[in-house]
Amino acid sequence: MNIKITGTGSYIPSKIATNENFHNHEFLNTDGSSIKAPNEVIVKKFKAITGIDERRYAKNHLNTSDLASFAAEKAIESAKINREELDYIIVAHNYGDVRHDSIQSDTVPSIASRVKHLLQIKNPKCVGYDLLFGCPGWVQGVIQANAFIKAGIANKCLVIGAETLSRILDPHDRDSMIYSDGAGAVVIERTNDEGGIIAHDSATFSLDEAHYIYFGETNNQNTNDHRRYIKMYGRKIYEFALTNVPVAMKSCLDSSGIDITQVKKVLIHQANEKMDEAIVKRFYELYNMEMPEGIMPMSIGKLGNSSVATIPTLYDIILNGKLENQEINKGDIILFASVGAGMNINAIVYKQ
Repeated sequence: MNIKITGTGSYIPSKIATNENFHNHEFLNTDGSSIKAPNEVIVKKFKAITGIDERRYAKNHLNTSDLASFAAEKAIESAKINREELDYIIVAHNYGDVRHDSIQSDTVPSIASRVKHLLQIKNPKCVGYDLLFGCPGWVQGVIQANAFIKAGIANKCLVIGAETLSRILDPHDRDSMIYSDGAGAVVIERTNDEGGIIAHDSATFSLDEAHYIYFGETNNQNTNDHRRYIKMYGRKIYEFALTNVPVAMKSCLDSSGIDITQVKKVLIHQANEKMDEAIVKRFYELYNMEMPEGIMPMSIGKLGNSSVATIPTLYDIILNGKLENQEINKGDIILFASVGAGMNINAIVYKQ
């Protein structure tokens, strides 16, 4: 018996925000001072660093729980299971349902309870709960589902990563161009099929790193806006990720007993194209190897950084043949890896 992903689904919002959308923004430094560069130059530099051309935003009437339910429906259909047989619904997010033009996040009831309601699951033994673990939340949800099934307290779990980051962006912060909305979901179950979850690893660095990503005030100090927005210390995160993520990935792979040459794909959280590439290159350097061509599929260029949704969305679109020059075949060894607020890191070695 193995524990395996048997169905996948994703929801990619239809509203496209291109880089040109930001040409009329008033970008400011954190102290409120003006940035001494035209917006066209700021946006061009942003593209060179992150690889992002455009990102997706949810329509005004949709919330995180809606996006999560859309992805979940597809995953359930893909797995061909009876939804009433689900033991757990685990929803990774960070900000709850933030309605359009609202200043407050809504997390009561939980997003998982809302998703269960939207899926019209009647079985009270199907337990739904939310998981807040920064961008690595979906990967951590998969790790928890694996543990539940191994322990014999579950047979089938639905794990979702969903976020509407467009609702918490400071329009005066250049970093706001990174974020996007979306949702990805998988069904995980006990199966006789070969493959599945082979090894996993997680870590939290919070002594000095806890507040590298945080909620803060707008960069515009000449306003009565008292909302709080997603903020980050980009340079500190970059240095932290390059130092710690490759080591965590190696630890996970080594514990699996799988040789590095057997890894077919590295599905890494779509945070920043340059950073992700540097992480994976350094990971291979730990094995005295060069990073193989095509090993690291990327969706960030068109979809942006949707936090917990990036990896399950990327996985789903590859499996469905929607990412050019990328494919995952039965028997392939995949390494999932993520880093984010907390600061949290995790990884999974998985056989398709």
